[in-house]
Amino acid sequence: MLCPSLMRDWVRNLLENEAISSKSSVQPEPPTIAVFEKLRRQLTASVGAAGFQALAYRALTLARVEVPLLIDWQITKDGSLRGFNELEPQMENKRAGIVLISQLLGQFQTFLGATTTQRLVQDIFPVIDTTIESDDSASATPEPFEGIFQEAGNLRMVSESLELLASQHPDVETGLATISRNIRNTAILLEVFAAVRNASDALREGNPTQQLTDYVM
Repeated sequence: MLCPSLMRDWVRNLLENEAISSKSSVQPEPPTIAVFEKLRRQLTASVGAAGFQALAYRALTLARVEVPLLIDWQITKDGSLRGFNELEPQMENKRAGIVLISQLLGQFQTFLGATTTQRLVQDIFPVIDTTIESDDSASATPEPFEGIFQEAGNLRMVSESLELLASQHPDVETGLATISRNIRNTAILLEVFAAVRNASDALREGNPTQQLTDYVM
């Protein structure tokens, strides 16, 4: 998997190259919008419109935690990005774009794998070096119960996707909301189970520095 710092360097190159290539356009789009739209058209073919919308919505939700500016941005029903404000300071907009696109590619890297994500991006941005460097130390010593935490994260994304669908379909909103809540609770149980077992193993191995994550039910 591509680590967050390398992912952001990768995305920064995408946006900078897009900004350079768009200078010849009569009405150039902001680089973030241009890159996002190219990714949307490409990645939708792999996961479908609803799948892309769900992953993009989660990416935006995660990015908003780091960049408050993104609170005014939205993912539309077709997965497009809306709310980009060119009146905001240029550097802040650039940072917001890097964070959002990085989160988006991170979601696809989780679901499709690093190699497939790399290939899909390379197809639309052939001039960008998308070589993914593996972290040998991380891959050689995987975190305990990493698979369980990963599946819990996937369930959380399913829950968020259902919440989004519930808001769009008032006639079945209650049912979808209930299913979403049950899936989220299952994810929490998986995380608690893995965290408790992980902490127990750490204590048996004499590693008292490993902390047990707090969960609020």
